[in-house]
Amino acid sequence: MRSDVDDPIEPSGRQDATRTLDFTGKVVLVTGGARGVGRGIVECFAGRGATVVACGRTEPVPGSLGDVGFLTCDVREPDQVTTLVDAVIERHGRLDVVVNNAGGSPPADSGDASARFSEAIVRLNLLAPLYVAQAANRVMQSQPGGGSIVNITSLSGLRPSPQTAAYGAAKAGLINLTQTLAVEWAPKVRVNSVCGGLIRTEQAGLWYGDEDGIARVAATIPMGRMGLPADVGEACAFLASELASFVSGANLVVHGGGEAPAFLEAAHPR
Repeated sequence: MRSDVDDPIEPSGRQDATRTLDFTGKVVLVTGGARGVGRGIVECFAGRGATVVACGRTEPVPGSLGDVGFLTCDVREPDQVTTLVDAVIERHGRLDVVVNNAGGSPPADSGDASARFSEAIVRLNLLAPLYVAQAANRVMQSQPGGGSIVNITSLSGLRPSPQTAAYGAAKAGLINLTQTLAVEWAPKVRVNSVCGGLIRTEQAGLWYGDEDGIARVAATIPMGRMGLPADVGEACAFLASELASFVSGANLVVHGGGEAPAFLEAAHPR
């Protein structure tokens, strides 16, 4: 790390008022960006002027992403990740922001989950973000202005994760990886993470049931609702923007105030 970088703070102590959330002229790559949280992230950056490229294992419905580019890639495979980043550079000449969003896990009993299943979950949620970050860093270190990497983590990495043990462990590892890469790759590349809470996507029913079930879950959140993909997208945009130029190694928790401790309900049932 260098300590001789230009100080962005003016002598008066005020930050440069020209810093904004405008990404015009910037190229942004979002993994798993065709649906769910990833789609919300893509729309957030595209709405702020960025040239956005989404990637995933399967092609989306033609036209469903609008002007957003799409590249097929299994981010669990290092060779495919290298090809992905090379394709972005070939098309657009630079890569300013990467959001490692691809991830997830179906529920599985921790005592019965197979070794193959657990390995696949760790590959997707921990190793794949590392592969993408490594490929992006090689580009960002060599271009003027460096770049920003945002990893999507989860509350499952901060608390017990019943039925998704490997997922929770992988997300905990991703939080640590974020902190480590922020130290190693500074000052050219900032690395942060957004820790999503309960987010309502098209797969909400898998976890929370019907609309009544979703409403009951929402009622447990201090903000009175589940999060939306756009909530995660806005947090990503902030961390990737000039407004966060001195933020690196952070894990920004986006969870609507968190989950009320279980003992409160047990002691004072409604």
